Amino acid sequence: MPLPIVVATRQLPPNAWDALIAQAQVVCWEHDCSVSHEWLLDRIPEAQALYCLLTDRIDQDVLQVGTQLRVISTMSVGYDHIDIPTCTARNIPVGHTPGILTETTADLAFALLMAAARRITEGAEYVRQGHWAEWKPDLLLGRDIYGATLGIVGFGRIGQAVARRAQGFGMNVLAVRSPREHRETSEPSHLSGINGESSDMASVTFVDLATALRESDFLSLHVPLTPDTQHLMGTSEFQNMKRSSMLINTSRGAVVDQDALYAALQQGTIGGAALDVTDPEPLPASHPLLTLPNCLVIPHLGSASTATRLLMADMAVENVLAGLRGERLPHCVNPEVYQ
Repeated sequence: MPLPIVVATRQLPPNAWDALIAQAQVVCWEHDCSVSHEWLLDRIPEAQALYCLLTDRIDQDVLQVGTQLRVISTMSVGYDHIDIPTCTARNIPVGHTPGILTETTADLAFALLMAAARRITEGAEYVRQGHWAEWKPDLLLGRDIYGATLGIVGFGRIGQAVARRAQGFGMNVLAVRSPREHRETSEPSHLSGINGESSDMASVTFVDLATALRESDFLSLHVPLTPDTQHLMGTSEFQNMKRSSMLINTSRGAVVDQDALYAALQQGTIGGAALDVTDPEPLPASHPLLTLPNCLVIPHLGSASTATRLLMADMAVENVLAGLRGERLPHCVNPEVYQ
């Protein structure tokens, strides 16, 4: 009996690759860039499974020709790049990789907060350009983190992990429930401690978005991209923030209205921003946000540690293989397909 065909939109790490080719015939996009939509449309009709990334558009065009698909697995927590309703209507389970990148992404979010607060990238550039001639008492003054107020919008796994880090820095934490919770941002019954033990919820105050905007020195976004969160942060929201406030976004780029953000940063409506995600991605080198000294942009590095990316690849392969065996996916986005 021939092995099932799996289309993979990027080369896999050795362990994940070996696990996959042991049970399937893999057709792989071999270039170090996002898969061509035309290539995908050409290969998907023969595939029983699809292994994809968050940069791949799995739309109705792909699903319409992928008539033999039995499972789709994305090496990401987010799945807004996949047409989930169509997959569900066709009884195609969709797998993702939740939980595994929580701590790594929280590390990155807090690194961005610290870099923005203490003007780290500006300082490094100042040195590289040969401007560092002497110590000055007013050189590149930043913001204190200790004792500051951090607003966390979306208090799921990653939001909670950021809160744990903030508590270690003596920050006051305000938590805002996501407009539409899903598994990654479901409201907890308690705040987990550093080692997983229960922590006193009195150290975190749940508030509405308006309160968080008004009182936060730093605002960190951790919501999924949904119709409710599209441009959640826009002109009116920035106007309601402190002039010294800093925005941190490690969720999805489209959660922020970037035109409004540019205006707010340029006009001094808010103090600064640090973005791991943008809209579009990648952000063109000519984008006006990149001209602002108070805006730090990095290339979607939230889960970019070696250990986490390897585990994500393994988890995505586990989803593929379970789907090919006709078993329930270990991490399924649309479990209603099993009802």
